[in-house]
Amino acid sequence: MERALRFGQNEVEPDVRKLSEMRDVIYDIDWLKTAPDRDLYYMYRDLAMSRNDRSLMLDNHLRFDITVIPPGKLGAEYVKTAGHYHPCVPGTCCTYPEVYEVLRGMAHYLLQKCEGGRIEDVVMVEAGEGDHVIIPPGYGHVTINPSNKELKMSNWVSRDFSSLYEPYKKCGGGAYFELADGRIIRNGRCDHIPDIRFLKPTNITKVGMGKGKEMYGLVRDISKLEFLNRPQDYDLLWEEVLSDENRAKPDVAAR
Repeated sequence: MERALRFGQNEVEPDVRKLSEMRDVIYDIDWLKTAPDRDLYYMYRDLAMSRNDRSLMLDNHLRFDITVIPPGKLGAEYVKTAGHYHPCVPGTCCTYPEVYEVLRGMAHYLLQKCEGGRIEDVVMVEAGEGDHVIIPPGYGHVTINPSNKELKMSNWVSRDFSSLYEPYKKCGGGAYFELADGRIIRNGRCDHIPDIRFLKPTNITKVGMGKGKEMYGLVRDISKLEFLNRPQDYDLLWEEVLSDENRAKPDVAAR
């Protein structure tokens, strides 16, 4: 298969997300009526360079993935992922976090926090090659490829749960849609949507996420990823990730 990924000594076949699987979260309904089905992006899950790395990941309940999103449009909007939330860590009210690294291209990460059926916070982070973006507890997220180049990104996440896609389907997508004409449009199917807060990437060195530091290497310093399985112990990290001191100047207009 032409989309196989070489990782270490292995050729890995992807899980493929097709347009037909995302019909519930697309902005441009008129375009969707006649759009043929096609591949949108490719997910290479549970990767390891060696048996020793695999053993470390299993022992620490972690998973390393790579996602490739070719450039394109979904009618009026940029190509994006389906969007998902994470469940709570058992015995807590704190959901599992996740961390991404942009390996190639540019990404817009659209985060949203929902409490009691109401969206309380929306954040967008623009990240380029070598940037890291931490998705904190309580936030769902969509990844958008806003460029004409392929986006390749990696992620670390706990292997102890399955993602929750239904909330995004129920609302017809994320809180906002990023259109190819440069606008960001509120989702009319959501009752209340706060303004977007634009934040910088979370290149936080104390958890091994310094700008340009290749993230897979944390398999050899895996204790730094403890926050992915024990988010309830890292309140100060989440405050830093979401702080208004991390504000960025937006390049797009939200409406």
